Amino acid sequence: MTTLFIADLHLDPARPQITELFERYLASDEVRQADALYILGDLVEAWIGDDDDAELPARIARATRGVRDAGVPVYFMVGNRDFLLGQDFANRAGFELLDDGTVHTLHGQPTLLMHGDVLCTDDVAYQAVRQQVRTPQWQAQVLSMPLDARRAFAAKAREDSRAHTGSTMETIMDVNAEAVADSMRQAGVTRLIHGHTHRPAVHRFQLDGQTAERIVLGDWYEHGSVLKVDANGATLHGLGAE
Repeated sequence: MTTLFIADLHLDPARPQITELFERYLASDEVRQADALYILGDLVEAWIGDDDDAELPARIARATRGVRDAGVPVYFMVGNRDFLLGQDFANRAGFELLDDGTVHTLHGQPTLLMHGDVLCTDDVAYQAVRQQVRTPQWQAQVLSMPLDARRAFAAKAREDSRAHTGSTMETIMDVNAEAVADSMRQAGVTRLIHGHTHRPAVHRFQLDGQTAERIVLGDWYEHGSVLKVDANGATLHGLGAE
């Protein structure tokens, strides 16, 4: 059996071909016959609340519910674009919410699962914003706004994010090696899977005298990226876009 991981799809009405690729992939035999499907954050470009009446959330829920109805568990971890996603939508979509930093045993190996943004500790400005928007008070204030106001707010936040990304060195926005090591030590694991940085790769290194592995998931801006984990290890694959 194979366990599948995806992240950083950034689904958006402006890129319908990627939403269609997502739907086709979740309807495929590969997914419907998998051990489990994990989505490690940033499923959408922006999530404005579980009460969003737009078409995209409904399409996502149908796709993931179809996987769950086929008997495949679907696990979801919020990222920096969809941290307002809550239990109401999870119930409709048929998936189980995971805390960032969850450890699951995959084919006999304990594995730390993260979205990855908390590991980018060199990006001090981003971490300050992240801390603010994750507070219950901030989230309650935003979710109390009308949907149209939240859509405008999300559009402005995306503009600010693009401006920050464009003016910040790439090395600062990547993970910090010591933050990675500390997280893995605290979790007691030698394998970490995360997304966020859009730099798909398998990194092997020494951690306290043991061989450790950090696997970074790819994004879906231009094509699909999937990590397959089985008893023989982990491999990254590209789906391509039609």
